[in-house]
Amino acid sequence: MPIFEINLPKNIQKALGIPPRSPKRAQLRVLKKLLRRARYTAFGQQFHFDKILLGRRPDKVFQQSVPAYNYNKIYKDWWHLTLEGESDICWPGKIKYFALSSGTSESASKYIPITNDLLRGNKIIMIKQLISLFNYRNVNLGSIGKGWLTLGGSTDLQKGAGYYAGDLSGITAKKAPFWFQPFYKPGKKIAKERDWNKKLKEIVEKAPQWDIGFIVGVPAWIQMCIEMVIEKYKLNNIHEIWPNLDFFAHGGVSFEPYKHGFEKLLGKPITYIETYLASEGFLAWQDKQNGAGMRLSFNQHIFFEFIPFDDINFDENGEMIENPTALLIHEVEEDKDYAILISTAAGAWRYLIGDTVRFIDKANAEIIITGRTKHFLSLVGEHLSVDNMNKAIQLVSEEMNLSIPEYGVTGEPFENLFGHHWYVACDQTVDASLLAKNIDQKLIELNDDYAIERKSALKNVSVTVLKESVFMDFLRSKGKIGGQHKFPRVIKGEMLRDWKNFID
Repeated sequence: MPIFEINLPKNIQKALGIPPRSPKRAQLRVLKKLLRRARYTAFGQQFHFDKILLGRRPDKVFQQSVPAYNYNKIYKDWWHLTLEGESDICWPGKIKYFALSSGTSESASKYIPITNDLLRGNKIIMIKQLISLFNYRNVNLGSIGKGWLTLGGSTDLQKGAGYYAGDLSGITAKKAPFWFQPFYKPGKKIAKERDWNKKLKEIVEKAPQWDIGFIVGVPAWIQMCIEMVIEKYKLNNIHEIWPNLDFFAHGGVSFEPYKHGFEKLLGKPITYIETYLASEGFLAWQDKQNGAGMRLSFNQHIFFEFIPFDDINFDENGEMIENPTALLIHEVEEDKDYAILISTAAGAWRYLIGDTVRFIDKANAEIIITGRTKHFLSLVGEHLSVDNMNKAIQLVSEEMNLSIPEYGVTGEPFENLFGHHWYVACDQTVDASLLAKNIDQKLIELNDDYAIERKSALKNVSVTVLKESVFMDFLRSKGKIGGQHKFPRVIKGEMLRDWKNFID
């Protein structure tokens, strides 16, 4: 019997903290644990972590004492010392691993510190998510004990001066426990491959030898891999070769725009599991079958703060002001957008991760991801979020029976006023004007501000339809190949110039 078919006793689930009684108390415990571990570091000494721990309200004193950081600021002030090999800067010891992250709108690589403490916390959250599957109904739990196909970065990490760097997925796979190796696909040899195209070809060649029950990755790359397998072996659907495929754990971007096209590749329904695993840590996970949101990992290794995503705390370019208003987990309100600050077991302190979220169930700390602080369009007050865009694409895809695996939007001048220009990936024949009309109508229904501005300053909505390969080739040209990289939903600045030059 596969080990995953064994039901775990409730006392073990309780010991793992599923679910804790109070997000407020759990977060205070997490903060104290982080402060105690880091109090003798250079960062802890400068900001007097010892004194913060002695206060009656450590969380409030922490907020008052430590500034909020974006990547550029924390790297300039602290993390560059860590990268240069100095010990005990923001977290005890010397940092040996760094996750390379470029986000979706910036070209320069970011070096995010990765510690064993962070990876340990991430693994516990993964175990919690697995345990939650035992509460699902009408699913084949035996498939969890089959092969796990994980499309991630290379485990052949870049060697620096005393450190290794690569995608977090590559670091995680490289440090995976020995007992997981029999389940792990594509295996060590293929996982080391840095050439993404070669890696996909090798996976396709091996596909008939594997019994895959669980796939993990970013939707666009998983979909591409499955399409290649189906084409190579002349299949009607992927279940003809992997009959036990029952689970897809996805993250990185909203799955809704991909869902319609993805399900055309299946022979039977599968269970989708959303995860929020960023380079900085495992932030949230879907713990309920068909859940609308994800539960924040608030009782393990991350301390959260939430900045109201508004014109008071962010400028017109999505840049955080110097001293933003930051709320604790029990101070937030449902149905409002917040940017996230995190403090982690890898020396990120009050760090702006760049995502925006919305609480849909405050009592259980359940959130949905609504976009990025720099990925929204508000040329004239339309306040168009990535959440709105994803929903519109999903609805239009279903109504027009289209597969739209990628898209990006930019704002542009139009007849002395403004317009939105959509770039849509679709390999089917489609009337671009009709597609623009339908997307526009859905956004009018979804967003009142957008509806108002469409009657005034937002005068035009246009669509350019391109083959999916154009979007993938552009990412390749930027060196953004692999599971950690996504096409930007809102295209601005240097990325927009490069994109226009590329398609021209």
